[in-house]
Amino acid sequence: MRHLYLIVSLILFNLAVFAQNGSIKGKISTSDGQPAAFVTVGLKDTKKGTLTNEEGVFTLKNVKPGAYHLVISYTGMKTLENNVTVTADQATDVTYTLESSSSQLNEIVVEGTRTRTINKRPVSIGKLPVPAMDLPQSVAIIGHEVLEDQQAQRLSDVVKNVNGVYMASQRAGTQETFNARGYGFSSTNMFKNGIRVNTGVMPEMSSLERVEVLKGSAAILYGNVSPGAVMNMVTKQPKFNFGGEVNLRAGSYGLLKPSVDVYGPLSSKIAYRVNGTFETADSYRDQVHSKRYYVNPSLLFKLSDRTELLVQADYLKHDFTPDFGIGSIADKNILDVPRNTFFGAPWQYAHTQQTSASAILRHKFNDNWALTGTIGYSKYQRDYYAIERIQAKADSTWQRPLGRNANNEDYYSAQIDVTGKFHTGSLEHTILAGVDADRYLSGSYTYGVPSVLGKVKGIYDIINVYTFDRNALRTDMPVDTLLSRTNSPINRIGAYVQDLISISPKLKLLAGVRYSYLQTNVPETYNFQTGTTTTSSTATTRYDQAFSPRVGLVYKPIPTTAVFASYTTSFTPNNANDIYNVPLPASIITQYEVGVKNDFFKGLLSANLTLYRIRNNNYAQTAPFDKDGGINTNAAFKALIGETLSQGVEVDIAGHPLPGLDVIGGYSYNNITIEKVPEGVVGASVSGERLVGNPNHTANASVFYTFQQTKVKGLKLGAGVYYIGQRFAGWNNTVVKGTEVTNRLISVPGFTTLDFTAGYTFKRFAILGKVSNITNAYNYYVHENYSINPIPPTQFVGTVSYKF
Repeated sequence: MRHLYLIVSLILFNLAVFAQNGSIKGKISTSDGQPAAFVTVGLKDTKKGTLTNEEGVFTLKNVKPGAYHLVISYTGMKTLENNVTVTADQATDVTYTLESSSSQLNEIVVEGTRTRTINKRPVSIGKLPVPAMDLPQSVAIIGHEVLEDQQAQRLSDVVKNVNGVYMASQRAGTQETFNARGYGFSSTNMFKNGIRVNTGVMPEMSSLERVEVLKGSAAILYGNVSPGAVMNMVTKQPKFNFGGEVNLRAGSYGLLKPSVDVYGPLSSKIAYRVNGTFETADSYRDQVHSKRYYVNPSLLFKLSDRTELLVQADYLKHDFTPDFGIGSIADKNILDVPRNTFFGAPWQYAHTQQTSASAILRHKFNDNWALTGTIGYSKYQRDYYAIERIQAKADSTWQRPLGRNANNEDYYSAQIDVTGKFHTGSLEHTILAGVDADRYLSGSYTYGVPSVLGKVKGIYDIINVYTFDRNALRTDMPVDTLLSRTNSPINRIGAYVQDLISISPKLKLLAGVRYSYLQTNVPETYNFQTGTTTTSSTATTRYDQAFSPRVGLVYKPIPTTAVFASYTTSFTPNNANDIYNVPLPASIITQYEVGVKNDFFKGLLSANLTLYRIRNNNYAQTAPFDKDGGINTNAAFKALIGETLSQGVEVDIAGHPLPGLDVIGGYSYNNITIEKVPEGVVGASVSGERLVGNPNHTANASVFYTFQQTKVKGLKLGAGVYYIGQRFAGWNNTVVKGTEVTNRLISVPGFTTLDFTAGYTFKRFAILGKVSNITNAYNYYVHENYSINPIPPTQFVGTVSYKF
């Protein structure tokens, strides 16, 4: 905190005016009044230049008084050149209109966003209106061009392009679980249009404009988030020019997915957009099916020249077969069975629904100050009944257990952010201040399942996993009984402020702090059999609070290179009790991050390098033993296993080095280990052991080329290669007595998949096909030791589309 006091003192006392230069501010629009983004603006015969932002606004600072030629250029457009005069201590305001329609510019903007790579583009998840180059933090952006080129079906298809973020497991096929820099994502780390969303449903990719990933700590902006990264899915927005697309996607194992996306003006002040899709598919896994319905309407209201209101909603319904894969035998070996082997019952199901709605008000007080207010609501529901947890005994027999539950979650959120720019003497400030609040009300339902096999409750039957005859298996669905509902309310509120201080054109300092307050109320349980509501006699309402500071430096020796370093702290409440029913203390997380961001070939290619070190002082996992020394079977009881230390390096490459050529690639190394555990304590973890679920190495590379001027103009070819290294599944080992430890780890080898894409575009029509996992690599995503899901074999998917 002492550093923050020094910074504040510097701001308050440095009030001297240092220069008599002026500036040029302006806005570039299309002929129909829409902003022209990422247009190059420069002063002829000088080295001063910049880009317009997504609102078409630009600023040239510290310009010496005099007459200049202002040059405005863009790929495929006529260059504009205009005279401007700069006066000392004044801002010269200009406006220009490009001679192009919105529909023509949209095509050019897509090209422009590709040429202006990740370092030049602002990210909404960062909340500050500055390019990623000026943030002391690693950022990844996956745009809609990549989503379309790769024909992304699930979020895992997108994440494989982001180094340091990877899919850790696919428990029962019900959801994709991601880790970042060794730490698991949760619902607190996933956002849609800046609002948290539940991770229990697989989000729809066809509605997304881009996916933003802010790596490292984001606690100052979003509160108690996991330290690895936060992810924001940005949906497609309304436009004031008419357009859209219809497409049909089909592929292996019965995949059929028609989609529609239509946008346009309702009036000069109101625009709309509606996109939706239906998807049905079987699977390379026997008896596994999936069906999805999705719709996403939105409206944009231009309330005034400075104020707009965006109202949007979406609804997703997903019905599918829960699938725990091929499972394990003797607790630590993966079953040696064919990839398609299904051990469940034909009746099992999972029905999930997610509804969300939000309203975002943006108001610009002037060119320097703006306010954004957001309110949101989402509802998540899941109804689930299946045979689960495939854990065969050493003799190959398995008692198939029944799992029956349901969940309901209501989530309310609100936030207000104010951003502004001002000077104190020689210092330029870009400030963000805001408050946010949200309320979770989650309900979990328990059911009674019948006793079968005599005295064994909840066991469906017994099979031999190597010799069973599917035609002879039991197929009836047992009757279940609704027993209880437990509601668990959580309230959160936070306030934050941060300032990006431009000390000089080359040096920037980012400093800020957040205060977070959490109230976790005592769960209430309603018994449907007796009609009574009860609460735990030993539980009390829990209160957590913390300050989360952040300090970072960015040094730009040249305009195309930025070196950065940052330090942050955050906290994560461990909302659980230990085996003695005592609440666990919160985790305090410290993080150091350094790196360099580079733009080459006039912004056509970015190459970034990041190193980090993250320490969590209280890492909680399911307690291995109960208070009597027996094996703990209650996942609600947690234990602090000591500390975790995550260290790593990431290399990111992205850009558009030649016309028609797009590249994304990179490599990450992460080593997350358990540290500072109590020695010789029964049930304690083993110091120095790598945390399960995390590979040391991941890598990716994808290249797409569209022929530009030849006889095959419009032909597109692409390839992608993705690697996930060796990792451990199961559970981390624990001490049995003295120096003796259990052997609970399952080593899962690394694997590489290779995809190939080809397509052709003619006027408004396009066709695109992809063959994935060409080498038919065989591997698994493993959750603990009972949900082991094989990766898909070689598959084909194709999309035919028409743009309005």
